[in-house]
Amino acid sequence: MEILLFSVAFLVSAFLAGVMGFAIQRGATCTVAAMDEVVSKHRFQRLSSMLEASLWVVGGLLIAQSLNLLGKMPSGYAVSYSTVVGGMLLGLGAFVNRACVFGAIARLGSGEWAYVVTPVGFYVGCLSFGYVFGAPSQAKLPYGSPVLQASPWVALLFVAFMLWRLGRPLFGARSDTAAPSLLLRLRHALTMRIWSAHAATTVIGIAFFFMLLLVGAWAYTDVLAEAARGMANNIIARGLLLLALFVGALLGGWTAGRFRSTRVSVAQLLKCFLGGLLMGWGRLLIPGGNDGRILVGMPLLWPYAWVAFLTMCMSIGAALLAQQSLAELVAKRGA
Repeated sequence: MEILLFSVAFLVSAFLAGVMGFAIQRGATCTVAAMDEVVSKHRFQRLSSMLEASLWVVGGLLIAQSLNLLGKMPSGYAVSYSTVVGGMLLGLGAFVNRACVFGAIARLGSGEWAYVVTPVGFYVGCLSFGYVFGAPSQAKLPYGSPVLQASPWVALLFVAFMLWRLGRPLFGARSDTAAPSLLLRLRHALTMRIWSAHAATTVIGIAFFFMLLLVGAWAYTDVLAEAARGMANNIIARGLLLLALFVGALLGGWTAGRFRSTRVSVAQLLKCFLGGLLMGWGRLLIPGGNDGRILVGMPLLWPYAWVAFLTMCMSIGAALLAQQSLAELVAKRGA
């Protein structure tokens, strides 16, 4: 019976991992793309979408905790210089790679095959971390997440928010006199809105939450980091979930019409490898990768996760501004 339950849980989790990959291709979860939108367009749509994905996980955690369905959650860590340096390395690595760990999945799903090297670089970064920085020494916090100590009434507030957020596309006010039926609105929401950038990011948060209940805290960068350090448990099962994530991204790129098989150059391979290497170092310094931090650390309101995310965003933004200034200077000299 236990084997049957485990098999069902794993199959559902593999499906959810595929959904996450599919939605990553359609969503706005790349921190580099989000900061590029801030720098070049002065808009925060992608950043707000990423924060809403964290909010959905928070709500799910509150509901699961009130129903006693939540297992053991990851511990928090003290904020230190390692947190800031790790965030900077993650940001610089993502800038060099031209995509964070989420964005690398999306680009791979679009046929940009050079990004196959990004996880390889990430793995090598985790493997070489001890030789460069020594053994990681982050101190775990002696207390639990404040989210898990919240009153059950807070979960009811999230249920109200959830009903409003999901119901607004279906029951929102419309300006035209001949409003479509509820059935047509539901069909439109499922076929169109759910794969808009904002809604797809929400799908990622919801899918990740259910995976959290079924198989625990799972992030593909955690699988690579633990494998590099010889600490991975259930490596075959978690590797299959990683495969499902990639397959979902490929399917998402193909159905979105974004799949374009591109030629791979040596320069691209070097950039992706170096970017992955830097992100691997940053992941162990914080500790935690961008995917796990946004979908686990930040929803649990761990300060180190928010500090690392802010540092990563500032590093990417500074690098983009420097690149923009340099391009303008070169253009002026060439004029």
